[in-house]
Amino acid sequence: MSLDASRTEPRPERLTAHEARQRLEHARATRMTQLRALDESGQADDRLVAAQQDAIGRVLKEIEAAFARVDDGTYGACLGCGKAVPGERLEILPYTRYCVACQRRAAA
Repeated sequence: MSLDASRTEPRPERLTAHEARQRLEHARATRMTQLRALDESGQADDRLVAAQQDAIGRVLKEIEAAFARVDDGTYGACLGCGKAVPGERLEILPYTRYCVACQRRAAA
């Protein structure tokens, strides 16, 4: 299957608040399902499971912070440089706080 760029509609650079909330709700529901599955695995003492639970917990906190940014109107703006986070990045990581360049600097 070929992707013909001339036949695809351009995506808006920024998500609407409604779209952002939908994506964040989906991300939160997915992480909650993952947590329940880990809890039901019966391996609560396993260090790998505990590490996975901690990682999912951190993502859930990021998701809640993203909801707050939607509410205060700052969602989609990079916390590093203030520029708009590309829509494609927000589609993949709806809770991201940074554009790619600032994320790289923050991780370094």
